[in-house]
Amino acid sequence: MTRNRLRRFATALIVAAGIVLVDQGTKILAVSELSQDRRIPLLGDLLGLQLAFNPGAIFSLGSSVTGLITVIGVAATAVLFVAAARTRNRGSAIGFGFILGGAIGNLIDRLFAPPAFGRGHVTDFLVYGDLFIGNLADVALAIGAVLLVVCSLRRSDRRTTQPDPTVIGRPTVEETVS
Repeated sequence: MTRNRLRRFATALIVAAGIVLVDQGTKILAVSELSQDRRIPLLGDLLGLQLAFNPGAIFSLGSSVTGLITVIGVAATAVLFVAAARTRNRGSAIGFGFILGGAIGNLIDRLFAPPAFGRGHVTDFLVYGDLFIGNLADVALAIGAVLLVVCSLRRSDRRTTQPDPTVIGRPTVEETVS
């Protein structure tokens, strides 16, 4: 692994570790301070705090197959770890760090939270109107995805706006025909 690639991988791992620490810390705080019965409004009805335990994936999908979701989470985390090791720029490393941290944060719940190892329910506490309840790991996943899209768009924009340095000075087809 080259020095630059190692530096980008380290960046991704540091970001991921920070996300995991913040996510797990806020979940511990939510369990100790929030109630499943009472919602605390932060921005009126748009955003609030309320404790929930989600056996499923997003929007509680798959709540009857929590073990399978855990297996998929382990596989996805392994893939993200490899992708973070192969990033080509710092922005992508940060994006993969956010996604990896979010995935690990929720995977920790799946592995170690009640009701049983590998079938744990994810601790959620951020209420988004009447849409869903999430946590900071979910926020990190979204931020990471946006960062990767932005990095990808910037990279493709550079490819279309910058001339290929290997072609400069060579005659074009039109010039050779005339």
